[in-house]
Amino acid sequence: MIRVLLVEHTRLVRGAFAALLSREDDIEVVAEADGDGDVVARALACRPDVAVIDVDSRAGEDIAVRGELRARLPECRLLLVMASTTPERLRRMLDLHAAGVISTNAPPDRLVHGVRKLVRGQRFVDPEFALAALDAGANPLTPREVEVLRLTADGTPTREIAERLSLSVATVRNHLSAITRKTGGRNRIDAIRIAGESGWV
Repeated sequence: MIRVLLVEHTRLVRGAFAALLSREDDIEVVAEADGDGDVVARALACRPDVAVIDVDSRAGEDIAVRGELRARLPECRLLLVMASTTPERLRRMLDLHAAGVISTNAPPDRLVHGVRKLVRGQRFVDPEFALAALDAGANPLTPREVEVLRLTADGTPTREIAERLSLSVATVRNHLSAITRKTGGRNRIDAIRIAGESGWV
């Protein structure tokens, strides 16, 4: 049997996931958690093969990013559930701890398929997310340009950005010019919008 831990903050959705998975002859939902501090303890108690985690809740995101569950129970594979993602966020999740990512809009049988793939030692990325990542293309911005753009998007003045990143004001302006050119934006505001929609920041 494939032992599954469900981590979902909404009780109704969690119940639907549990009912769906429990219909399968080879899958058993051994524990459920709402993500508010009890996930690791439950996982250590029931030793699941797969943890299906909703990362759209703050608690779920923290679990995935901190990697606490993965660190303490490395044999447990993580399948992250999210309503939407960006290519950068998808890469970050897969680079960190997740073995799979699935959309909340996916057909029910895709969740079952994803769980089985993870148990076989394979990765699973929802086709919807994979296509979006391919369409977005590679990030043309350097890591430093991403830092500058993020601070600009937060409304940080140019001089303060320079101080925070230990750069001259002229260098920050040069970075902003390069960002606008690389994104194809008409101005800084447009560059922020394009980079955000493309998942580059």
